[in-house]
Amino acid sequence: MRLPEIARTQAFHWNTFRGSLVASGLFAVCVILIIAFIYWPTSRYVTSSIDRLITDRANMFSSLSPQERLQALQQHLSEDPRRVKLAGLFDSQGNRIMGNIQSLPRGLLLDAPAQELSLVRIDAVGREQQTARTVARKLEDGQTLLVGRNTDELTEMGHTVERAVIWGLIPALCLGCLFGAFLSIRTQQRLNQVNQLIQRIVAGELHERLPVQGSAAFSELARLINGMLDEIEALLRNVAAVGDDIAHDLRTPLTNVRMTLERGRNKATSLDNLKASVDHAITGLDQSLTMVTALLRIAEIEHSRRLVGFRDVELAELVRDVADLYDPIAKEKDVALMVDAKEEIRVRGDRDFLFEAIANLVDNAVKFTPECGHVELKLCRIGRKSVVRITDTGRGIAASERDLVTHRFYRSDKSRGEPGLGLGLSLVVAIVKLHGCQFAISPSPTGRGCVAEIAFERAASQDS
Repeated sequence: MRLPEIARTQAFHWNTFRGSLVASGLFAVCVILIIAFIYWPTSRYVTSSIDRLITDRANMFSSLSPQERLQALQQHLSEDPRRVKLAGLFDSQGNRIMGNIQSLPRGLLLDAPAQELSLVRIDAVGREQQTARTVARKLEDGQTLLVGRNTDELTEMGHTVERAVIWGLIPALCLGCLFGAFLSIRTQQRLNQVNQLIQRIVAGELHERLPVQGSAAFSELARLINGMLDEIEALLRNVAAVGDDIAHDLRTPLTNVRMTLERGRNKATSLDNLKASVDHAITGLDQSLTMVTALLRIAEIEHSRRLVGFRDVELAELVRDVADLYDPIAKEKDVALMVDAKEEIRVRGDRDFLFEAIANLVDNAVKFTPECGHVELKLCRIGRKSVVRITDTGRGIAASERDLVTHRFYRSDKSRGEPGLGLGLSLVVAIVKLHGCQFAISPSPTGRGCVAEIAFERAASQDS
């Protein structure tokens, strides 16, 4: 038994690693989108602010007289420590009159909204090609006024953001790849460990358990599998124990049968002697067959083969029928069998099974109660439960044996001399488990005997 092939090949590594790459890629896309959603509105806002500023300045300069315009333009350009302001005044022939713009740029639109143009800036520093947002106005005297503002800062800001994204995402993607490789290797190691443990369990080492550590998913899966292994181990131990008990309990009657037949064959002097030996052997075989039949019946009940036969069962009527069956046996032994089944209670179940379970408990109570004792069979309600209670004044069960008496073939030292197979209470437990009930054995409040109870959780009362 092995894990699926995908868990033992490089394909599994690639699938895990690819998942990490996809997650890292999605993370990078989200980061880029977030930065883009921040940068683009910011860039549009800054551009629109520049456009409003240079448009207002161009309109203001246009409204001045020629002399005032020259002075205003000169003052405007002198207040430019960062060298971002652009302005130029050109005559009707396109010759520069003043300003720091060398010539009229190509594609210039007059009296239009602000536009982005490539200009040649000339000043004390030198000659420089710049990109600027520009507004052009045609003046009344035929001159052309240009007012602009350099946008290289905005472009540089965009380049800075791009570099930050690139140099920030590359380490993040590398870390994502490393983390994916780490997860892939760790998961593979965990699966290899689980696979090795499973191989040992399959080989017979049922005490092995999966480690409960690591991720929550693995831990929960390990707990479920460990619980299943605990149950399987317990069941296998029970099966082994039952097999040993069956072999032990069948050996004695079968040995007696063989010895009886052998003795009858060798020593019988008449037909009557031979018949007596055969009858004695048949009695031993019947005991063995009874044991096998009881085991098969317990197996049938435990496998719930008769759930389809569940019907509504009147517990009061059932309890009275059991009492009627055992009343003659109790009287013959001089044991008082008292019945209290006035409550009309209906439960869902198999009437034959429930009858057999209650009958087994009453049979044990009558069998182990001495003469002049009494057995009480009672049907009552305790809270939401409906309880069938059998109380006797017999020898009782020691506290150390109360959990053992329900095991198959177990017989206490006090009952070794009594007839029986040690399967009665095992049959009761199987029937109770099939019906989803509770079974308990406790000492009698009087100090003599014991109390056996079958409690039904989902009983519904029915008035007579």
